[in-house]
Amino acid sequence: MKKLMTLLAAVALVGSMAHAALAGDTLADVKKKGVLVAGVKDSLPPFGYIDEKTREIVGYDIDFVKAIAKKLNVKVELKPVTSASRMPQLMEGNIDIIAATMTKNPERAKQIDFSHTYFLTGQKFITNKGKVKSLKDLEGKKIGTAKGSTSEQNVAKAIPTATVLSFDDYPQAFLALQQGKVAAVTTDESILAGILGKAPNKNKFEIPNLQISEEPYGLGMRKDDKNFVAFVNKTLLEMEKSGEAKKIFDKWFGPKTATPLKRTFKITADK
Repeated sequence: MKKLMTLLAAVALVGSMAHAALAGDTLADVKKKGVLVAGVKDSLPPFGYIDEKTREIVGYDIDFVKAIAKKLNVKVELKPVTSASRMPQLMEGNIDIIAATMTKNPERAKQIDFSHTYFLTGQKFITNKGKVKSLKDLEGKKIGTAKGSTSEQNVAKAIPTATVLSFDDYPQAFLALQQGKVAAVTTDESILAGILGKAPNKNKFEIPNLQISEEPYGLGMRKDDKNFVAFVNKTLLEMEKSGEAKKIFDKWFGPKTATPLKRTFKITADK
């Protein structure tokens, strides 16, 4: 029995060591294979969407991933993910990093690690113009959002009487609004601005000044992947210091873009 217990303990130790090695090997593995595989959105301008001319995925998130890959001296492979699939894809090893408008929160942080905040926004709504002036106007109404997003949870808490309809992505939720199937679409203001900026009938809709949460975005990495997390964080801080981070923001959210927003944050080390 003693030998059996010793053997089981040894197996458990080897297993934990293997897990720890796996968790901390992404940086070395990416350098070895010469490719950084990133999970990104492909239908959510301006963070990640397919450019009509080049047929390539472009956007704010993609520019950050490319900057990290350049620092690593490797190529980038972009894999489309949804809000619901991005964490499973990471934990199953199908992607190396999540760059997909992902809000950092304690629940998610139990399963994966996050980078420093590289974008900050707040959750609001797209509604028919002139229809919604306060949250009371949405009580008892149907509100669209995306599956697996923090937006689902936030709106359910903010408006308990509303019926939350969850779609595969935000463009589908916005289509439901256009078709009169929901009274509003809710997610982060930056995403809503991107959706509205591309809409052909955008003058029929608006984003009322009703914010129900603050949403800090982080790049997602596997739990306890310390070397990779440290490298990504160092790169983000260098990008802020050099002005590259602001340059990317201005490229996608500057005054001459379809989604003009004021940059109210700087990338800093998390406390």
